[in-house]
Amino acid sequence: MISVVIPAYNEEENIEPLYRKLKEVLKSIGEDYEILFVDDGSTDGTFEVLKRIAKEDKRVRVIRFRRNYGQTAAMYAGFEHARGDVIVTMDADLQNDPEDIPRLLNKMREGFDIVSGWRKDRKDPLLSRRIPSRIANWIISKVTGVELHDYGCTLKAYRADIAKRYRLYGDMHRFLPALAKRFGARITEIPVRHHPRIYGKSKYGIDRTVRVILDIFLVKFLNEYITKPLYVFGGVGLLMFILGFLIELYLTFIKFFRGEDIGGRPLLLLGVLLILAGIQLISTGIIAELIVRTYYESRGEKPYIIEEKINMED
Repeated sequence: MISVVIPAYNEEENIEPLYRKLKEVLKSIGEDYEILFVDDGSTDGTFEVLKRIAKEDKRVRVIRFRRNYGQTAAMYAGFEHARGDVIVTMDADLQNDPEDIPRLLNKMREGFDIVSGWRKDRKDPLLSRRIPSRIANWIISKVTGVELHDYGCTLKAYRADIAKRYRLYGDMHRFLPALAKRFGARITEIPVRHHPRIYGKSKYGIDRTVRVILDIFLVKFLNEYITKPLYVFGGVGLLMFILGFLIELYLTFIKFFRGEDIGGRPLLLLGVLLILAGIQLISTGIIAELIVRTYYESRGEKPYIIEEKINMED
């Protein structure tokens, strides 16, 4: 079964033509399907259009938020309620093309867990959207090790067990391919069509690039150090402690062996600050280790994922 999850926020004019085109494409695939719209607190007539469509077509399911929570929350709700084995996500603004969905699914049949769309010929403003996006995509690819040209493209196909594995917060939905790397997900991308927006206004600005860059640090931590936070905090803390200790050792030497006054030297305060900060970071790392262990044990989760078993019936 294929579940198509579509977050929608003030897309009243786009919903009807998107639904008609999407229904036509999904019927041609020949698989069972559902279309799951998540109304992210729209203030226009979006929900009324969705309610009418859902009344006419039982394959259309609708979730309505009490207020606008953002695209990540809408994606999370869609993933939780999706019943399909494969979940396809797309925008409601008609810029993604439903006719690319069969290509995503065909690529997934080659053994991939996530197939990401790449808006190679993107129809957005150059300075405010495309250039910041290219910079952010390059940084994300280098930091996470998952090389994708277009993390921001909503048109993606996921195996349901991958999409449902993460609790999504903030703006983390676009990082799902990078987060899934931790579980050994097989990830690829294909070029997809991208159309200019005809109705409505874009909900994104250049300020999103700043949030994306900040989120990169969290993704890096979740992928590499979530089960060993002491390596991060303790490593930096130990380095600062050693540097501060060496500074104080040097000042002690010149005080007792050269007789120089060190009381008014800024270096003395810097050494003390580094030692205290180092001790604090090491302590933070130890506390983080205890929190991680409590997390896994309380949820009954394992820090690994088994893909297959052989002769392990017990």
